[in-house]
Amino acid sequence: MRLIPDGQAILMRDSYNQFSNQIQYPGLATIHPTAVVSPKAEIDTDVTIGPHSVVEDSVIIHSGTEIGPQCVVHPFVRLGAGNRLHAQVVLGGLPQDTSFAGEETWLEIGDGNIFRENCTVHRSTNPDVPTRIGNRCYLMCYAHVAHDCQLGDEVVLTAYVGLSGHIEIGDKANLGGHVGTHQHIRIGTLSMVAGYTPVRKDVMPYCLLGGEPVRHYRLNSIGLRRAGVKGERYGKLEQAYRQLRAGEPAENLQGTPEIEFLRAWMLAPSRRGVYGFLQSQD
Repeated sequence: MRLIPDGQAILMRDSYNQFSNQIQYPGLATIHPTAVVSPKAEIDTDVTIGPHSVVEDSVIIHSGTEIGPQCVVHPFVRLGAGNRLHAQVVLGGLPQDTSFAGEETWLEIGDGNIFRENCTVHRSTNPDVPTRIGNRCYLMCYAHVAHDCQLGDEVVLTAYVGLSGHIEIGDKANLGGHVGTHQHIRIGTLSMVAGYTPVRKDVMPYCLLGGEPVRHYRLNSIGLRRAGVKGERYGKLEQAYRQLRAGEPAENLQGTPEIEFLRAWMLAPSRRGVYGFLQSQD
């Protein structure tokens, strides 16, 4: 990582292959001549920045990241390696919180994430805890991540998902299109939320959530199998799920690493409560 010298933030090539007149300058980032890049941004030498994009002060961008056309990266954003920003993505916008007084707060993004067209992700309100997105997440077009959210690895936000502030999402969770969320909720690891579901409470790990009224209705069997949870491990987790659905306390759960994780998750504090289960009579 090094600071691009003032006057050397210039074009080399265009990753979208739309501009044949690019010139290559060894050792410099690939920056389109119409892009506006602050000399106070720290940019690795193999980063690509497309036409009409803006990178402001106090931005850190690591190697292999590609920023498409008409994107904006506001101050106080750390972008890891190998991220891909499609057209008109905006990162690091001010939090939409009336109590925010303009402090220096951050957005931190890991490696290998994909942001499709018109995604927006905001900085946190807390100077000590940034908004975070993990590694290898996929945010589809028009997805929004509000201030102070914490996303794990390999999270999928389908088109038009809206995350309110202070939401925690576990690894490999998948939210269907147009899902809306209340602030201060948890969405567990390997859970899957059906499209158009209004999510106002916590979503258990490993489960499918949806319906009217909204309920957990079974394990996310396909997601679990893809994650290697099958055979005896899956059977024990299914039994634990049945115990919870029958009203047994979470303290009684024990067994596999997945069950121990589920037990700890259920016993952790919850601001909004946890959704119930679809029962046979429903």
